[in-house]
Amino acid sequence: MSEKGKIGIIGSGLIGQSWAMLFASAHYNVVIYDVNLEQVNTALEKIKSELITMEKNNIIRGSLSAEQQIERITGVIKLEEVIENAILIQECIPEVLAMKQQLYDQIDKIIGSLTIISSSTSTFLPSVLSEKMEHRNQLIVSHPVNPPYFVPLVEIVPSEWTEDWVIKKTRTIMEDIKQSPVTLAKEIPGFALNRIQYAILNECWHLVNDGVLNVKDIDTVMSEGLGMRYAFLGPFETAHLNAEGFMNYTERYSNSMFGVCKQFKPAPKFEGPLVTVIADQLNSITSLEEIPNRRLWRDQSLIKLSQLKKYNH
Repeated sequence: MSEKGKIGIIGSGLIGQSWAMLFASAHYNVVIYDVNLEQVNTALEKIKSELITMEKNNIIRGSLSAEQQIERITGVIKLEEVIENAILIQECIPEVLAMKQQLYDQIDKIIGSLTIISSSTSTFLPSVLSEKMEHRNQLIVSHPVNPPYFVPLVEIVPSEWTEDWVIKKTRTIMEDIKQSPVTLAKEIPGFALNRIQYAILNECWHLVNDGVLNVKDIDTVMSEGLGMRYAFLGPFETAHLNAEGFMNYTERYSNSMFGVCKQFKPAPKFEGPLVTVIADQLNSITSLEEIPNRRLWRDQSLIKLSQLKKYNH
């Protein structure tokens, strides 16, 4: 047992594997659970291969070697074994509410009063996940961004009954593994990242629908414009720097901003003929067959960006 203790990972898919590597990089002992041994062993092999490759490319996280990190990660197929003596359980099973609630019902019968139950969900509010649990005050959402190993944001979302120690300790652990946590003061559908993302997507939909820009040009607005800024600064600090402080920014631009925003349309439902129009344009940029290669390019670009951000902090 390491001096930092044991982390349990429930679900051995890509997100579970990423979490395992993050915790191991920070000297935690990690136990991965899944329903059958083949899935667990496949995950352990993928983690081993990934860590060795990242070490060769000098992008592995933490001060431990790949071999030392691999030694810290083991697998089990009994739920009791992943939960026993864990300081935090990170749940990473598919986004199916009935599956999650069934799992939490099982966890509830086993878990002690000092273990944090942390969900990777991007969909469900912690109160919905935990409402029927005896240990509901120990459940919290820690929503990562894919791929978590290179995109460090974690949204920590408590329910109204999540205890303060759970919120504080979860954030401390996320900071300890060198992620960048934000703690929501209360739960809200979509959390923060998806709400902001949806606002952008909604306006992009309208710009295509109204014939203002095509898909490629809209994506250029983000990748070659706003995205360049937002890779290092958020929207509020961007505004702060684009004038003589935020007070000055509002004095200069609040009226014109309000005038534009009053023209915004209601949230669209992404359905109907425009879905095909957008999909066809995207397929002409990146065909369905090319998506795996494009994802790989995206992830490699994120690696380079994360290294650049690390050196510029």
